Amino acid sequence: MSVIDIVRPVHYRLKAFRRDIHAHPELAFEEHRTAELVAARLESAGIEVHRGIGGTGVVGAIRGGRGLRAVGLRADMDALPITERN
Repeated sequence: MSVIDIVRPVHYRLKAFRRDIHAHPELAFEEHRTAELVAARLESAGIEVHRGIGGTGVVGAIRGGRGLRAVGLRADMDALPITERN
């Protein structure tokens, strides 16, 4: 099974999620709505969630069977302030 075959069933939901976040941009340390959306999505997938890291950060912890090794993934959730010229 290819990655495309795995992703295809959730593609439209992920695209809608991304569009929703982009439609409601929040500046750094003010991304309360975005953080809650991400946390809720992680929890709905059965992932352990820690909120309020560094203010508005979210950590999803996926624990393996044994050992102390872990993998960390990081993503920015804040928007950059821009001035649009129409």
